[in-house]
Amino acid sequence: MNQSKIAYISFDTVPAPKGAAIHITAFSRALAAAFDGIQLVTVSPTLECINEQEIYPQVIQTTLSACGDNLIQRILYFRHLLSVWLQNKQFEVIHIRSIYEGFMIAQHKQKYCNQLIFEVNGLPSIELKYRYPNVVDDRELLHKLYTQEQICLAAADLIITPSSVTSQYLQNRGVPVNKIRVIPNGVDLDVFTYYESIGKSNNNFLQLIYFGTLSPWQGVNLAIEALALLNRDIPANLTIIGQARNDQIKIIKQLAVKLGIGDKLKILEPISQQELVKYIHTADVILAPLTPNDRNLVQGCCPLKILEGMATGTPVIASDLSVVRELGEDGVHFLLVKPSSAKAIKDAVLRLQSEPELATQLAANARNRIEKHYTWKRAGEALIAAYTELGIKSSITV
Repeated sequence: MNQSKIAYISFDTVPAPKGAAIHITAFSRALAAAFDGIQLVTVSPTLECINEQEIYPQVIQTTLSACGDNLIQRILYFRHLLSVWLQNKQFEVIHIRSIYEGFMIAQHKQKYCNQLIFEVNGLPSIELKYRYPNVVDDRELLHKLYTQEQICLAAADLIITPSSVTSQYLQNRGVPVNKIRVIPNGVDLDVFTYYESIGKSNNNFLQLIYFGTLSPWQGVNLAIEALALLNRDIPANLTIIGQARNDQIKIIKQLAVKLGIGDKLKILEPISQQELVKYIHTADVILAPLTPNDRNLVQGCCPLKILEGMATGTPVIASDLSVVRELGEDGVHFLLVKPSSAKAIKDAVLRLQSEPELATQLAANARNRIEKHYTWKRAGEALIAAYTELGIKSSITV
């Protein structure tokens, strides 16, 4: 294979059962098909670096180690290996997803590429404090993060983001609107198949499910509190599936025990999308209780869990936030509830339980909306269109 003209570089592990990896996989495959292959550079899940392995058709992956005792050390180690990998390479386009891999490229853009694309899904100046609370008081570090973000934003020829809320935030930071393309996340409809929700509950227990990370902005604690309130009226269980640190799992379990529902909660490690769908199809309701904080309200996001859930035939209850309203209509495609209110979640669950026709209609409408507007095929086509606007010639003939 000849030298690819596109390098897609991300400080993430791919493949993996998490939203970022699913997104990267979909985008890398779309780019590879349209532009005769790409180089994908990601973090190695082990200490071993692997060079040029084809993981999908025409997607040649190189994984670089990210060793270190803390995040900063891992980033610096990865950047060092990336600089070595980039030596004597010149790409038509380099596509980055964060400052972690992108800062050094943005600083020396002409050395590495003709054009730089910055895909902004989240920014560490906003998100890092949720994982490392002490960062809130480290003004010097936050200033460095913000400055590096600004350098990447300024150097980029095109900025891709999945949410209109994020687009507006970037404009507020000085990014010209004509430099931004909003491309929402998508769903693989062959994986997230439709199964009608009526009559799913077994043993008279209502089955609730949450899937995704246990990051503070996800509001998983609200799902636990809602479960406790719900069990005062009807018996219900909650299954949580997703990536979490041990301390996060401990806190969630302690809350469930404190509220007297420890036996009603099941927490599972991340699983493949194919396995996840099986759990969703046995659930009565999907919960997405996003919290109203700066990550969701100011920076914005495109909640993949909501899109995937909407495709499955199981009705979704989500927080009433702008990033969710972008995806559909309250009472038509999902039920939206007051943010940070466990009681509102409980009331919505009881409403769906008492109005099975509504639950069925929401699920059917949601699937139809996903099919029309939120597939990875559609997202890939929008991505290719954005590339071609920059003058990158696609091998696809119409």
